[in-house]
Amino acid sequence: MTRSSTLPIDLRLDRSRHAAPQVFEKLRELIVSMELKPGAPLARVELAEAFGLSQTPIRDALSQLRDEGLVDIYPQHTTAVSRIDIAAARQAHFLRLSLELEIVRVLATREDPALIDRLQAHIDVQHANRVAERYPAFMAADQAFHQDMHQAAGVGALWELEQRYSGHVDRLRRLHLPEAGKADRILRDHQRILDAIAHQDVTGAQAALREHLSGTLSQIEDICARYPDYVTVR
Repeated sequence: MTRSSTLPIDLRLDRSRHAAPQVFEKLRELIVSMELKPGAPLARVELAEAFGLSQTPIRDALSQLRDEGLVDIYPQHTTAVSRIDIAAARQAHFLRLSLELEIVRVLATREDPALIDRLQAHIDVQHANRVAERYPAFMAADQAFHQDMHQAAGVGALWELEQRYSGHVDRLRRLHLPEAGKADRILRDHQRILDAIAHQDVTGAQAALREHLSGTLSQIEDICARYPDYVTVR
C-alpha cells in the first residue's frame, strides 16, 4: 500500500482531538465507500507515515476496525480490508429495519414542520449529487437523512449503535449504488418516506421504509455474482 495509490493525499488531522479516533473515522470512511477495497493491505508503518503519526494510534484504530469486522489482522503477518460478510450484512439490515420501522411510526404520529424541512433539504442535496454523479457525497446525504430521523425520534444514540454493525451492508449498498436506476430509487423512496411522515401516514411511511431498506438485500445474489472476490458467503 502506498499513499499515492490507495489513500487520499489530504489526511490532515485535527490536533485538538485524539489521533486514533480520527484515523479510525478516516479509514472506515475509505473502507465503507469502497475506496479501500476488500483485500487491500493496511501496513501500519505506511499508515503511520501517511498520517504523520507513531504506530500506536494506527494500531488502536486498526483494532477498532477489526472489532467492526472491517479489517482482518494476522499477527506478525499482515492487516487487510476484510471481505464483505453477507451474514453480517443481513443481521445489520434486520437491526436497522426493526429500529427504523418504529422511528418512522413515531415521527408520523406528530407534526414537526422543522423536521420535514430538514429531511427535504437532505433529499435536495442527494439530488444535486446524483446529477453530478458524486456518489460519496450522495451516500453522506443518505446517511444524514436517516440520522436526522433517529435524532428527531429521540434515539440518536441508537444511530451510533447501528453504525457499529453497518459496515458490511453499507459496502454492499455502495457496490449497488452505481447500478442503473438505483440512486433514483433511493431518492424516490426517501421522498415517499418524507411525504408519508408529513401527512402523518404511519402505514405508508413504514411501507416506504421497508421497501427502501430492502432494495440492496434483494439483489444480494446478483451483487455476489458480480463481485465474487469482495464477498464471503457462509
